[in-house]
Amino acid sequence: MNVSKRLRSILKSDRGNVMIVAAACMPIVIGAAAIGVDSIQLTLAKRELQRAADSAALAGAYAIVQSKTPADAVDRDLTLNNRITLSTTRTVENPTTWGSPSRSDTHAVRVALTASRSTPFWGYFSHSSTTVSVEAKAAYVYLGEFCMVSLTNDTSTGVTFQGNTTMNLGCGVESNSKGTTAVSAGGSSSVTASPIAAVGGVPSSGSYASGTTLLPYSPPLSDPFSYLPRTPTPPSDCVRLNLNPQGNQSISWGTLGASRSYCIVGSTNGNNDAKIQTNVTFPDNVTVYVQGGTLDIGPATVSGTHVSFVLTTPPNNGSGSVATMSMNANAVLNLTAQDTGTYAGVLFYQDPRVTSGSTTTINGNSGATLKGAFYFPNGDLTFNGNAGMTITCLQLVALHLSFSGNSTITNSCPSTGTTGAKSFAGYFVKLVA
Repeated sequence: MNVSKRLRSILKSDRGNVMIVAAACMPIVIGAAAIGVDSIQLTLAKRELQRAADSAALAGAYAIVQSKTPADAVDRDLTLNNRITLSTTRTVENPTTWGSPSRSDTHAVRVALTASRSTPFWGYFSHSSTTVSVEAKAAYVYLGEFCMVSLTNDTSTGVTFQGNTTMNLGCGVESNSKGTTAVSAGGSSSVTASPIAAVGGVPSSGSYASGTTLLPYSPPLSDPFSYLPRTPTPPSDCVRLNLNPQGNQSISWGTLGASRSYCIVGSTNGNNDAKIQTNVTFPDNVTVYVQGGTLDIGPATVSGTHVSFVLTTPPNNGSGSVATMSMNANAVLNLTAQDTGTYAGVLFYQDPRVTSGSTTTINGNSGATLKGAFYFPNGDLTFNGNAGMTITCLQLVALHLSFSGNSTITNSCPSTGTTGAKSFAGYFVKLVA
C-alpha cells in the first residue's frame, strides 16, 4: 500500500515527471553523443587518409614526369606522410582512367588506400571495426608549346614587349618570374603568341592578339637546355684562330675544315675581341668557342649550316670573364644549328658563369635566316629584328627577354620535328577527378 501511494505521489509531482522522462531519454542522449564521437573519429581518419592518398598520387605523377617508377614514389611518399595503418596493400594504377568523358591516360596515377578503424560505441553492438576507403588520381597535364622562355625566378618582369615590335611567334611565351607583372606588353607592340604563361601575374593588354590565352600563376617551365655543360670546355684538338695581339683586328678566316672545333681566345680588357666584319661562310658541323672578350659581328653576312657558337671563359681562367656578343644592326645571320653533338639545336650558348647583368642585343636584319636557339641562362637578351627575316624555328631562352624597337618576328616552331626545330612542351601536375 505504501509503495502504491508513493508512486501515485510521484506521478502527481512535476519534479517526479522530469526525473522519469530524463531517465527514459538518457540512453538516447548517451547513444547520440557516442555516435557523434564515433562519426567525428571516422571523418578525421578519412580526411587524414585522403590527404595521404592525394600526396601519394601527386608523387606518382611527378615520378612519371621524371621517367621514374610511380609505385616507388607512391610508397616513399606514404612512408613519409601517411599516419594511419593500412588494412590492405595500397593500390597503384598507371595508366589509369580519369576525366569526363572517361579516358585512359599513361600520364595519370590512381592511388587507393583502405584502413580499419575501431569505433567504441558502434563496435559494442557490431563487434567489428569500420572500413575507411579513399582514392586519389593525379596526372601531369599538357599546358602548351613554348619557344620564348625567361628563366628568372625573382619578382622582376621576365618578358617585355615594347616599342613597335610585331611578334607572330607561332608558339607560347613562358616567364618563370614570380612578380605581379611577369610578362609585360605595352607601347605599340603587337603580339600573336599563345599561350602566354607565367609563375606570377600576366596583366591583360591590348597588344595581345584576339584569342590569346593568358595563363598567370602557372607552374614554372624547366630549363629546356639544362643538360648542356655548365662549364663548357673546348676539346683538346680545338683549332685556335689567332688574332693580332696589337689590338682589335678582323679575323682572317682562311679555309676552315668541316666537323671541327675552333677556338678564339679574347682578352678581358676588350683589346682583343673577335670581330667578324667580312662575309664568312662556315663549313658544315662546326663549333666555335669564343674564350673571353666579345664576339663582335659587324656589317657582314655570316652563314653556316650546322654551326654553334659557345661564349665561355679564357683558358685557365676558371669562372673569369665570360665572352659576350655584340651584333651590328647591319649584320645578316644565315645560320642553322647543329643537329647532333653536345650543342645540338643551339646557335649561341653563353656560359652560365657570366657576370650578372650581362645583356646581349640581337639586331636581326632583312634577309636573315635563323634556325635554332639563343641560350643565355644567366644573361639578358634584347631582340631587335626587321621585317623580311626568315625564321624556321627561333628559340630564345634567357634570364630576361625583351623585344623592342621595330623588331618583327614571324616564327614557326612545331611541337615535333628534328633536333632544335621544335618547341618546348609545358606540363603541370595536378589532382584530377
